[in-house]
Amino acid sequence: MTEMIATRQAYGEALVELGEQNKDIVVLDADLSKSTTTAKFGKKFPERFFNMGVAEANMMNTAAGLAACGKVAFVSSFSIFATGRAWEQIRNTVCYSGLNVKIVATHSGVSVGPDGASHQCIEDLSLMQVIPTMTVIEPCDAIETKKAVTAATRYQGPLYIRLGRAAVPVITRREDPFVIGKANILRTGRDVAIIACGALVANALTAAEVLSKDGIEATVVNMHTIKPLDKETLLQVVKQVNAVVTAEQHVLDCGLGSIVASVLSRNYPVPIEMIGIDNRFGQSGEPDILFKEYHLLPEDIIRAAKKAVGRKKQ
Repeated sequence: MTEMIATRQAYGEALVELGEQNKDIVVLDADLSKSTTTAKFGKKFPERFFNMGVAEANMMNTAAGLAACGKVAFVSSFSIFATGRAWEQIRNTVCYSGLNVKIVATHSGVSVGPDGASHQCIEDLSLMQVIPTMTVIEPCDAIETKKAVTAATRYQGPLYIRLGRAAVPVITRREDPFVIGKANILRTGRDVAIIACGALVANALTAAEVLSKDGIEATVVNMHTIKPLDKETLLQVVKQVNAVVTAEQHVLDCGLGSIVASVLSRNYPVPIEMIGIDNRFGQSGEPDILFKEYHLLPEDIIRAAKKAVGRKKQ
């Protein structure tokens, strides 16, 4: 049976492990440390943990100041608050100054569930990737989350990591490589490429197995780094299959699908279908019900893949 672990859980564990190794790591949270799991770091290293209260803008500026003094500053809150309330501070104080601040936001996407639309941030990838100098990552599972957080400590400059609330399948292995800006090919096929990120990677793999039974072989790419996008791998894969499906738990506008389409339109235009949230807000409900409502399930990816392959043959 596939192990299920929330990426936010892995984040808290990674912080504690890294805090043992690097005394320059500091962690800031906006009164949500139990939910973001940064409380684990706070309990282990109280002198390097700062609960800033419900003051996200101030938290970003404080993190910028600590980074300017040589610290590796990790900043956490729910993604709607981290990227929405504090966008100006992220742009002007963190990114414009090129400071070494790592924004790790949890409770992203509709998988937040019963908390509803106000807390289901489905716009954060677009908000972050549009800022110059910002690097944007969405790990697909707990193992990859730990790798992303570890890589973030070594990466110099502003960085955003998008995590979720709900447990997701563990689909990667500890020995699998993780390099910021380098996609991982999880499965190869001749007919269509499924480019996915975050929780949709597991659904993409499930969809690929079903498609194989129908005679359609899909390549599945884990595009964990949204910015900078791995254009080299993307183009290499697409030139082999000539049809693409993108899959993300985010609005279609300015998310992974839009970025992939932009690259392909300028370099190698092919039929492309996009799985994502189409110009709607979230709503209260259990994650599995919401995934069905917003067409984020494996069967939705299967339909999109068949449509893309059909368009290729026209």
